[in-house]
This record gives sequence, C-alpha cells and structure tokens, in this order.
Amino acid sequence: MFKFNLALALSLVLTAAPVNAGETIVAGGSQGISLTVYNQNFGLVKDTRNIDLVSGINYLRFEDVAAAIDPTSVSFSSITAPNSVVVREQNYQYDLMDVGTILSKSVGKEIKIRQYTGGGVHEVSGTLLNQPVVTVADSNGNLSTRTQSIVLKTASGIVVGPAGEVELAALPAGLVSKPSLLWKLESDKAGPQKTEISYQTQGLNWKCDYVAVVNADDSVSDLTSWVTLDNKSGATYKNAALKLIAGDVHKVQNQPQRQAMRMFKSMAASSPQFTEQSFAEYHLYALAGKADLNNNETKQLTLFNASEVPVKKLFVFDSGAPVYYGGFNPGQNNPGKINVKLEMANTKENNLGMPMPKGKVRVYKKDKDGAMQFVGEDLIDHTPKDEKVRIYLGNAFDIVGERKQLSQQQVNARVQKLSYEISIRNHKETPVTVNCIEHSGGDWKITSSSQPYIKKDAHTFEFAVKVPADGETKVTYEIEVRY
Repeated sequence: MFKFNLALALSLVLTAAPVNAGETIVAGGSQGISLTVYNQNFGLVKDTRNIDLVSGINYLRFEDVAAAIDPTSVSFSSITAPNSVVVREQNYQYDLMDVGTILSKSVGKEIKIRQYTGGGVHEVSGTLLNQPVVTVADSNGNLSTRTQSIVLKTASGIVVGPAGEVELAALPAGLVSKPSLLWKLESDKAGPQKTEISYQTQGLNWKCDYVAVVNADDSVSDLTSWVTLDNKSGATYKNAALKLIAGDVHKVQNQPQRQAMRMFKSMAASSPQFTEQSFAEYHLYALAGKADLNNNETKQLTLFNASEVPVKKLFVFDSGAPVYYGGFNPGQNNPGKINVKLEMANTKENNLGMPMPKGKVRVYKKDKDGAMQFVGEDLIDHTPKDEKVRIYLGNAFDIVGERKQLSQQQVNARVQKLSYEISIRNHKETPVTVNCIEHSGGDWKITSSSQPYIKKDAHTFEFAVKVPADGETKVTYEIEVRY
C-alpha cells in the first residue's frame, strides 16, 4: 500500500522500485560536463559517463538529465569503441513520481482517505473522480500547479473535499523518480566503455550587464562587464567546463517545454577570466577553469574589467519631424527634449577592443560629497571591436531645444522651398555643443544655412551648434525639396 497526506500540501511519502530493475544498466556518475550556453534561453550539454556493456542487447538508463531537455536533440556515442555500439531505440521518460502525476493516473481507481481526529481514526473509501492537482499556464506560457478539492464516489454517495492521508492500493505504472534517457543498445563486445551524450535544453540562459563609473568631467570611465547565468533547466552541473555564445542564432520555435519552478539564489565569483574567439558568425567566450551551476540558481561572473576608457558626452536634439509637406503653418513650434548620451569607442587603444555582447549598461558618477549616484542606463546591441557605443542616459534639465517652420514656397508642381529655425537655449554655467539632427524626404538640398551642416545619409543632416554659458544660439536654414 502507498500513502501520502493531502493536508500537508500533498507531500509524497511513497517509494517505488526502479522500472525494469535487474534488466537495465544505469550509467555511472558524470566524469565530465561541458556546457555551451546561448543568450537565447537554451544550452548544449555534453556529459561523459562510464558504462559496462554485455555483448548483444543492452538497456541503458541515463539519469540526472535536464527536465527541460529537447529529446529530439539527443546524441549518444561510445568514445572507447565508436563502431562497436549501435543505438536501436531511444526513450525519454519524464512522467515523474510527484503527487500531481500520481493522482492524475489514479482517477477512476479506488483510494482510501484516512482522517485522524481526537477521538480516533476515520476512513473514507471510494473511487477518485477528479484530478486534485492540476497544471495551469499563464499568458506567457509559464506553468504552475493548483490544488483543488478531491471528489470521491463512495458507497453512500458523492463526497467532496475529504482531507487527510491518501492511501492507494498500488503505485501507477510507468512513473520515474527523475527525468531519464533510456537506450536500447546493441554492442559487438562486452566490457567497460566511456560514453558521451549531448543534448539541447531550455532553461539555460545568460546575459551581459555593464557598470560604468564616469569621472567628474565625463571624459573617462571605468567599465566592468558581468555575465549572469540563469539555470532553470531542471539539472545541476558540477565542475562544468563553461562556454558562452554571443550572437543571434536562428532556432525553430517549438511548443513550450515543461518548465521547472523558479527560484533565485545569487552567487558572485571573484575575478574569473574569459577568453574570447570568433566562432562561425558569432563570438564564443570560454571560462578559464570550471564552475558549478546548480539548478534554480543565478550565478554572476566577471567577463572583463577596463579602466580609464575615454568617453565623450553628447547632447542631441532630434525633433523627429521631417520637413513639412502640407499647408504652411507659420510659427509652428516643435519643442523637444535634449538627449544626453555617452559615447565610447570599442578599441584596443581605449583599453577595450573586445567584442561586447548585448546587454544593459548602468552608469554611475560621484557627486560633490563623493557619494556614487546613478545617472542613467541603456541597452546596447552586440558590438564588434572598433565600433562605437552610444549610451542614452536621459534628457538634459538645463538645455532646451525648439524648432519652427518660417516659410514655405511652392516653386512648381514638384518642388518646394522651406525654411526653418532651430533655437537652443543653454541655462548651464558652462558652454555646450548640441548636435541638432534634421530629416527630409524626397530629393533635397540645402540652399542656405547660418551654420555648417553634415549630410549623414539620404534623409538626415546634422548641425553641431555651439551654445555659450547661460545663452542662446539660433540656426536657420532653407531647403529645396523635389518629390
């Protein structure tokens, strides 16, 4: 007989003999694990184990695999004798021996509920009519369990919600204590062999975070890069060789896999080192040494540290409005915010020059009292070496931009002449330079302007406007557009 108590959060007190005991070979403990984690919530696991085969047919059970495994990605091979072992059949067993599964497989069967009271023991027996523990998915596909009242059909009628210790006459068939892979192998010879399996699993992910600390005049920054590893695959990887892939790998999307429960635990490492190399069309980062990655754990490792990285603060005014093609609206104002950005060149000369994975950059700066203050954050994309990184910090408080249309002339059916004025007012005690970005469609040319401009592309041009301390600078230009 098998028993468990429904009142104690449906905790199991069951034991069961392994499936096909005496016929199945269980692979030994791991002799080495290699993990390649992609920043797209999946990973590649390679696990080496020793087995002892007989000549002919063998049934091999491989336990402690990830619960979120993709069974279609599994590969088995013998390292000792690759040509002597053939895989005839492969099974993934994931019907775990938990309360919800046991009860769901016991619907329609006789169960007994034993209730302990101050006056003794009361038993209720009958046929289980429902599934008391159900799995539900939220709008994002995340799974969770929900407990509901038991419904029993007894000799005297229907009983709803009896609580107590549940007793079953037998454990439902086909349950396993942990996710396992089962192979039917045919071997030409008997003896010990070293084998390797590899598989993909969901629930392994990594991301990159950066912490930048800038100096007083925003000319130099210290930059630290952190790798955050997240393991919700349903397995623990001890002493694993770790590699990370940065890039956008194409992967066909399947139906959501079974997910492990979420729980976070923070662990920080002190100054580990990664080596980087180009791989295919991506970048691969390998950890020097090995690391433990426990299930339901978040671990942080340093990717790199760079000190005294030259940076440049930029003020950008982009009204986002193209030149006006409709009816003339004289004096129409387009007030806008002045964006504050921090620019750094990812070069070796700037103490960087390493491909930077996409991630969040948080920027800090000391105030006059020496206290560190947060001044903004931004997301950056994968950035190769020798490219520039721009970090949007926020909007300037003391600098104001305004843009308005001054005139419009229809030269002919396809040509217009328009004029604009940009005003930048600086209320700071120091002068600033603001990059004013303008946009135009059609075939355009600037016929006159009060300041020099740079053509950035077919639809964009830019003025670098110098504004004195506590002063104002205006830029006017006339543009001819053919469409």
